[in-house]
Amino acid sequence: MMSTSGAATPVPPLSVGDMCYTAESKASVSVSPVSKADAWEGDMLVLLAFQQEDKEAFAVLAGDGAAAADKGLEGAAADMISSQEFKGEKKGSVSAMLGSKSGVKRVAVIGLGKKDDSSLTPASLEAIGTQLAALAKSSKCKSMAVVLPEGCGEGSTQTLTQGALIGMYADQRYKTRKEDKKDLPLQSIDIIGGEESAGLDAAKAVASGVSLCRDLVNSPPNMLTPGALADAAAKIAEDHGLECEILEEEEIVALGMGAYMGVAQGAVFPPKFIHLTYKPSGTPKKKVALIGKGLTFDSGGYNIKAGAGSMIELMKFDMGGSACTLGAAKAIGQLKPDGVEAHFIVAACENMVSEKAMRPGDILTASNGKTIEVLNTDAEGRLTLADALVFAEKLGVDAIIDSATLTGACLIALGTDYAGMWSSDETLAKELTDVGAETGEKLWRMPLAPEYGDQVKSKIADLKNVGARPGSSITAALFLKEFVEKTPWAHLDIAGPVWKDEAGGATGYGVRLLTRWVQKKGE
Repeated sequence: MMSTSGAATPVPPLSVGDMCYTAESKASVSVSPVSKADAWEGDMLVLLAFQQEDKEAFAVLAGDGAAAADKGLEGAAADMISSQEFKGEKKGSVSAMLGSKSGVKRVAVIGLGKKDDSSLTPASLEAIGTQLAALAKSSKCKSMAVVLPEGCGEGSTQTLTQGALIGMYADQRYKTRKEDKKDLPLQSIDIIGGEESAGLDAAKAVASGVSLCRDLVNSPPNMLTPGALADAAAKIAEDHGLECEILEEEEIVALGMGAYMGVAQGAVFPPKFIHLTYKPSGTPKKKVALIGKGLTFDSGGYNIKAGAGSMIELMKFDMGGSACTLGAAKAIGQLKPDGVEAHFIVAACENMVSEKAMRPGDILTASNGKTIEVLNTDAEGRLTLADALVFAEKLGVDAIIDSATLTGACLIALGTDYAGMWSSDETLAKELTDVGAETGEKLWRMPLAPEYGDQVKSKIADLKNVGARPGSSITAALFLKEFVEKTPWAHLDIAGPVWKDEAGGATGYGVRLLTRWVQKKGE
C-alpha cells in the first residue's frame, strides 16, 4: 500500500504497480548450436566482424559460424561489408534488407574492433547485446538471431542476453498519447553458438534489477517520495523473499540519527529508513552491507541550488545510490547466491526549504555521538549516509559499500563514464576494480588523502560537513570515513555515470557491479 502520511501533492505519489511500468521486451531467448547458422530463418540475422590491422581493409567476419551463415545468404553479408565500406570498428554496425526469396529478411554486421583480449570480454559482449536491442528497435523486427564466434568463453550467452534485455528498456509511464506508447515487437532472440548451459534466468534477474533502478531514478520527485521508495523496497522483499524493516520517524529519532534527521526535518514527507536483508539457505561465509544515498529530491536547502549549472531540475536523480542498491537487492533476491548474507540500507528523505529546515550554522549529533557543524545545507547526502554507515557497522558485517550521487566535483573530475571510488581497504578496492572491469561499469580509485582530513574538523564541533572547494570529493569521502570504525569500507561517488541525457536519462549504473560483487563474496 502507498504511504499516505504527509500533505497532498497535485499528482499522487507513484504506486508500486507503476514503479516498473516500463516497456521491456518479453522476447524468449534460446540457444542453438553453431551448425544452425546457415539454416536460420527470421527477421534479422546478426553477424560479428573484426577490424583488420590494415586500417583501409574491410571487416572480416568473426568465426566459422558467421562464415557458414554468410554462405547460406550467398555472400550477402560480405557484399554489404564491401559496398558500405565497413571497417569493423568497435560499436559500429551496418545492415541491409535482403531479397524476398531469402528466409532472412535483414542481415546486420556488428563491429568488434581489432581482435585482441578485449574483443570478447563479458563487458564487450554485454555491449553487443545492447547493440542488438538498438537494431531490434530501429528495424521493428519480431525475430532475431546472432552468431557468436568461437572462444567467447563461459558466461558469454548470459552477458549477451543481459545486455539485450537491458537495451530494450524504454520508460513510457508518463506518455498519454497512444501513438507515443510504442510496443517492442521483438518476440525471440536466438543465440547461435552460445553455451547450452547459459544462465538465462540470471541474465533476466540482473536486467530486471537494472530496469528497476532506471525506473526509480527516472521517476519525478512528486511521485517518488521517501514513502514510495520504501514501498518499492517492501515490494522487492515480498516478491523475492527478503526480510524488510522500515523505520519511521519516531524510531529514527530514538536511534539518535540526528545527522539524517537534520536533513529530513524540513520536508513535508517524512523520512523512511529502509533495511532489506537477504539470507542464504545455509550458514553464510560473509556478511556485507550495501548503502545507497536516498535523497528523493535535493533542493539544496537554505544553500539552495540556483543559477545556471545548478542542475536543480535533475535532482530527482539524487537517489541514484538508493536505486542501484535496491536494484541489486531485486537481482540478489532472484539469484539467491549461497554463502553470503546481504543487507541493503537506504536513509530516504528530501532536502527541502521550510521553517523547519536545518540552517547553515546548525550543529547536529550523529548516532555515533559525533557532532557536526553544518556549513552548507547542500552537503546533505553525507549527513544521511553518516547515520546509515553507523547502522550498517553495528550489524557486524565484513564489508560495507556506499553508493551516492555525492559531489559535483566528482562529475567534473571523472566525467559521465566513471564513478569515483575511495576505500579504506586494499582488498576491497581491488575486488571492486576487478568486478567493474568484468561488468563494464567503470571505476577510478581516488585518494583517501589523510593530509586533507583537517579540512573537515570543526573549531566548535567534532566535524564540519564541508571542506575547501578544491578536492571536495576527497573531503566528502574523508567525512564519511569518520563514521566507520573498523569494517572494510568503500565509497562510490556515482554522480557522473548515473545519468546520461543521450541515453534517455537514468543508466542503471551500479546494479551489475554491486550484484556481481555480492555474488563473489559468497563463492
